Formats: sequence, structure tokens, C-alpha cells
Amino acid sequence: MAPKGQHKYSVLLPTYNERENLPIITWMLVKAFKDNELDFEIIIIDDASPDGTLEIAKQLQAAFGADRIVLRPRAGKLGLGTAYIHGIEHATGDYVFIMDADMSHHPKFIPDFIKKQKEGNFDVVTGTRYALGGGVHGWDLRRKLTSRVANFLADTLLTPGVSDLTGSFRLYKKPVLEAMIRATKSKGYVFQMEMMVRARQMNFTIGEVPITFVDRVFGESKLGAAEIVGYLKGLITLAMDI
Repeated sequence: MAPKGQHKYSVLLPTYNERENLPIITWMLVKAFKDNELDFEIIIIDDASPDGTLEIAKQLQAAFGADRIVLRPRAGKLGLGTAYIHGIEHATGDYVFIMDADMSHHPKFIPDFIKKQKEGNFDVVTGTRYALGGGVHGWDLRRKLTSRVANFLADTLLTPGVSDLTGSFRLYKKPVLEAMIRATKSKGYVFQMEMMVRARQMNFTIGEVPITFVDRVFGESKLGAAEIVGYLKGLITLAMDI
């Protein structure tokens, strides 16, 4: 439990084949929270990674403590949306961060999220690559264009009122995240977009902070042709549903 008057932050960290990245991102997260004297837990949701990610997670738990590193593995690769649903069931924080485990999202931005949340008592704070101060490093022109087009299509069809709808580095009030998860139907890559659409529909307040997105150092991107097709199908389905 967090000390009286102090909030606790839970980080939901879905993993699949992140053996090399997980120790680094975990160390960076622990450092970011401890340097800012924040109470926290990191919930690792591994989907039966064949590369031994869960074994690494167990070593990290032994190093940092079971109160800080919480392991909630699943039996197979069940998708990003359901990973968050699974993780929130075990979160004990007042606020919940969702982010990628591949170091695309730097924990150094965590204080910025918390500061923004406090400034406006926002229900959701989302990181944006497309506001002043934000950016992307490590992508070639094709990947940058793909991201821009994806965001343009989503913004045109869904009009969510945020500048980076496909981003996945966010801070939620826990009850807000629980309510949004109950209302969200998508389970794959469209899950993040639908969350913002539902947030607007449910009149939750949203703040934005600029972040720098860095392409993964280790491992292969999960984004391929099948994911792009799935994204487009999910986007159209969501647009017809709102």
C-alpha cells in the first residue's frame, strides 16, 4: 500500500519475446519511480514467450522484490487488448501506466505524465509524438509515413480530439481505465484507438504530453502486413460503430 497521502502507480507491461529488452526497461522504470520518490509496481504480462522472457522476469522479481515486480503470465499469445484486461485485474495502484516493453517509450517521461495529470486532474494523459517537443527516432521514411497516414485516417474517421491516436504510452486513473476497458470491444492494435474514442464518448478528460518514440533496439517489430490489414479492418469497424 502507498503511504497515506501518496499515490501508487501500476505499470502494465505486456511482453512477447522481449528477453533482451525487459531487463533494461525494468531497470529504467524502477529508477524513474525511485528517483522521483513514487510508490509503484510493474506488472509483467508475458504471453508464453518462446525466447525465455518469463525466466528473465522471474530473475528481475528476485532482484527488485515481488512487491515491485508482479508476474501475471498467460498461457499463449492472446493479444494486446486482453493483456491489459488481464493486467488491470491485478493492479493495486491508484493510477495505471500502459506502455511498450521494447524501450520505444522512455520512462524518463513518467514525471511529465504525472505533472500533467495533476495540473488538470485529467482522467487520461496520453503521450504524443506529433506535438511540439515530441518526435520519432529510428524510423525510415516508409514507417514514418505509415504512422502519419494511420493517424490521419483514424483522426478523420473517428475525430477523437487527440493528436496521436495510435500511441500507446498513457496514464489513467484506475477506475477510468476499468470503465473504458469494459466499454471497449477491440482486442488488437485498434484497442488503443478505441480507448480514446470511448474516453470522449464517456466524457473523460484527456491531457497530452509530448514524448519521443524510439524504434526498438533488440528484437523484431510486431508490425507486419497482417497487422496493417487488421488495423484498417478494425478502424472501419470502429468508425461504423460510433
